[in-house]
Amino acid sequence: MRVAVVTKIFPSSLEPDSAPFNRQQIAALARTCDVEVLAAIPHFPLAAITGVPARAARLAALPQRERVHGVDVTYVRQLYLPRVGLAIAVPLYRASLSAHREVLRRADVVLATWAYPDGCAAVIEARSLGKPCVVKVHGTDVNDVLHRPLVRHIAALLLPEADAVVAVSRPLASELETLGVRRERIHLVRNGIDASLFAAADRARARRALGLPQEERVLLFVGRLEERKGIFDLLEAFERVRRRVDARLVLVGDGVATARVHAAASRGGIRVVGARPHAEIGQWMTASDLLVLPSWMEGTPNVVLEALSCGRPVVATRVGGIPDVVSDDRAGILVPPRDPDALADAIVSALHQEWDENAVRACGPRTWTESAAALREVLESVRANRAPARSAARAPEPEWSASGTLARTTPRSCTEQSSPQSPD
Repeated sequence: MRVAVVTKIFPSSLEPDSAPFNRQQIAALARTCDVEVLAAIPHFPLAAITGVPARAARLAALPQRERVHGVDVTYVRQLYLPRVGLAIAVPLYRASLSAHREVLRRADVVLATWAYPDGCAAVIEARSLGKPCVVKVHGTDVNDVLHRPLVRHIAALLLPEADAVVAVSRPLASELETLGVRRERIHLVRNGIDASLFAAADRARARRALGLPQEERVLLFVGRLEERKGIFDLLEAFERVRRRVDARLVLVGDGVATARVHAAASRGGIRVVGARPHAEIGQWMTASDLLVLPSWMEGTPNVVLEALSCGRPVVATRVGGIPDVVSDDRAGILVPPRDPDALADAIVSALHQEWDENAVRACGPRTWTESAAALREVLESVRANRAPARSAARAPEPEWSASGTLARTTPRSCTEQSSPQSPD
C-alpha cells in the first residue's frame, strides 16, 4: 500500500527532535507500507519586503528531499502570512501542495497528521484526485486551534468529508463528533512508545550517570517551559512540597519562560537541564521517582505514556486525553489544572505511596509497531471501502470567498460506507 503523508509536524535534519510521536509512528508504518512524507515548512512570500521570521529563515536551508529516520521526506514550502494566516491557511496550504500532486496521485491513501490546515487541505486535494483521505488528530490541533471560531467553522465543513478520522484518545474522539464527524468514521488508535528507550531499568545506575543524588526523591517535568504547561504552578507547588518532603525537581525542556524558570531555580532544589535528545529522556524517567505534568491543556502527551512504560507513576492535571491514560489508581494521581495547592498535595501523597513498578507499567501503552499496525488497518479499510467509488468521478471543487474563507463545500457522497472500527 502506498501512503502519502501530509503534515507539518515531522522532524528534519535541522529539527531532528521535532514531533517524535509522529515520526515514530510513521517510521513504524513505513516498515510495512510504501510511505512518502510531504512535510510542510513555513515559507513567507513577502520576506523580501518585511523580513523572514526566524524559524522560516532557518528551515529555508533544507534541501528539497531528505531521508529522515528511514522515511523519504519531501519538503513542501508552505505559504503563510504571519498573524492573519489562519483564516486563509487552507487555500494557501493547498496551493503549496500543487507542486507535489504527483506524490498524491501515486498514493493509494492520503494520510494527514494534523487537523488544520493540513487535514482540511488534504481532504480537498484528495477528493480532487479521487483518492481516499484519512486525517489523524493529536489533541492540541483540535482542543486549541479548532476552538478559534473561524477555524472551527472551516474544519466543521471539511473534516467530516474525510473517509476516516483517527483520534488518539476517547475524549478527542468525542470532540470530533461535536465537529460533525460521524461516529462510524472515527477510529481510536492510541499512541505507542519505543520499548528500547522506555522500559524498566536500574534507578541507582541512572542517577549516577546523570549526577543525581541517590537519597533524594526526584520529581521530573519534561516539556516546554511555558505558562500553559503549568510550569509556574509547578514551581509554586514545589516550594510547598519542599517544606514537607526532601525532594528535588528536575526540569527537562526549554521555552519562552526559560529565563524566569532559571531565576526560580536559584532558590534551590531545582535543576534545569534544558532540551535533551529524545533518546535520553528514558534515562531521566528511570532516574526519577515521579513524573509531574501540570498542563492547562493537552492532547495525549507521550511523556505520560513513556513514564508509565518506565514504571514511574504520574501526577498530572485532569485535562485533554490524560484521564484516558491515567485511568487507573495504580498509574498515578490527577488534579485540577491551575491549582498549585492540589498539585502540591498530590505530589506529597504520591511520594509517600509505595508504587508497584510492574503495576504502573501494566497501565502503560503498547509499542509504536502495534500502534502503526492499528493505523494501517484503518488505511487498508478506507482503501478497500472507498477507493473504487472515489475513482468513479472527480468531486466538485469547494468555493472560497475573496477573503479566503470557505463559502461552500462538496456534498457528502451517496456511496459512503461505515468503517468497521469505532472508539471503545
